[in-house]
Amino acid sequence: MRKFFHFLTLFSSLSTLLCCALPATLVAIGAGSVLASIVSNVPGFIWISQNKLGVFIFAGCMLTLGGIMHWRTKNLACPIDEKKANACQTGKRWSVYIYFFSLTLFFIGGFFAFVAPYLI
Repeated sequence: MRKFFHFLTLFSSLSTLLCCALPATLVAIGAGSVLASIVSNVPGFIWISQNKLGVFIFAGCMLTLGGIMHWRTKNLACPIDEKKANACQTGKRWSVYIYFFSLTLFFIGGFFAFVAPYLI
């Protein structure tokens, strides 16, 4: 179940990055034609951009739920077997990296969706 929540947090934060940060970045570097090509070839791209508030609310809920699940399971013991213990420790470490990467994507997308339009 924990892997499922980490997958959802990464997926939802990635969708916030796609709706907001990617278009702004492509236009800023002069790749507007690439953005036009993406918009015409990826059917769900426009829907994500049109419903960005709902996407951000869902992503925030998933990130919060993932953070709670991670916090609750961080002190669980790993198996005694050396191979399993190493795999467990590696999994815990990667789990933290993935979670904070997801948070970073969420905040980058949030900045471009809600803050950057007022700065321009």
